[in-house]
Amino acid sequence: MPTPTLTTTTVLRSDELNCPSCVNKIEQRLTALDGVTGARVRFASGRIEVDHDPARAPVADLLAAVREAGYHATAAAF
Repeated sequence: MPTPTLTTTTVLRSDELNCPSCVNKIEQRLTALDGVTGARVRFASGRIEVDHDPARAPVADLLAAVREAGYHATAAAF
């Protein structure tokens, strides 16, 4: 019997979102990661919501993907 996948939503924050084109860049980097099932970047608030399996795509990998897109983000406390 296959092991069930545990999906959680992690919220990241970035104050470097300065143009709407960054939304697609960040979402594409995140959704390319193994274990990420969805990513939504809220341009106006700097909020990045990522649906992922933390065993396959830990928060450090999410932050690295945002960094590779050219932006800095931190994990939100809530």
